Amino acid sequence: MPELPEVETSRLGITPHLIDKKAKDVILRHTQLRWKIPENLLSYIENEVLISIERRAKYLLLNFATGTLLIHLGMSGSLRICPLNTPAQKHDHVDIIFPDCLLRFTDPRRFGAILWLGLNPEQSPLLNKLGPEPLCNDFNAAYLYKAAQKRKLPVKQFIMDQKVVTGVGNIYASEALFQAGINPTRAAGNISQKRYQLLVSAIKDILQQAILQGGTTLRDFVGGDGKPGYFQQTLHIYGKAGQKCPNCQTPLKAVKLAARNSVYCPKCQR
Repeated sequence: MPELPEVETSRLGITPHLIDKKAKDVILRHTQLRWKIPENLLSYIENEVLISIERRAKYLLLNFATGTLLIHLGMSGSLRICPLNTPAQKHDHVDIIFPDCLLRFTDPRRFGAILWLGLNPEQSPLLNKLGPEPLCNDFNAAYLYKAAQKRKLPVKQFIMDQKVVTGVGNIYASEALFQAGINPTRAAGNISQKRYQLLVSAIKDILQQAILQGGTTLRDFVGGDGKPGYFQQTLHIYGKAGQKCPNCQTPLKAVKLAARNSVYCPKCQR
């Protein structure tokens, strides 16, 4: 599933091609994704200039004067900039046509979404309960420590809760906990503020590295320019259960947390 760095990589990839250009047409080949795409989508954006493209959590927000279009990549979605009249393939469900190119949404598993949020996107149920962005100043050790008080759930599940902090998915949560030396099964409320400072720093560092390297190549993800990401080459523990810890050579272990495999080092992470 594309995580925050993949979505941010997509935003960075498509933005230079689309900003300040008018949407001329919308081609809907398949409207039933996670939720049904509005069939009158063109009426909201036709001949409207795309003012900006933002990211909130794992959502992309395309801002027009008439309102905001939300795009969610789901589990296998991707966005590409294509020349006009590029033939569509089987899973190319939506094209937004601009004067000199088109924005193509591809989603083999159809768990993504394209929704019109109107002029008050922050009021959408998808956005109005989200926690702070992990790369912003509001996400810090004091905030995380306070939010964790009396929380008994494992710290990995805690930092993956979108109401606590947005966009920290399974891959990057695992890598950040390893870098911070924190066992993923440890109760969130049983971690000091000093150790949360290590974790916050690790989350920010790993996400920034992943964005710089173009996200993580898993399954179908490619960036907005059609090129795959390369952060997977620098993953230390994700998906490496049974292999040796890169720090101490202890075999890495896996544990199930909320139906997800979590790999950790039993010696380095406590």
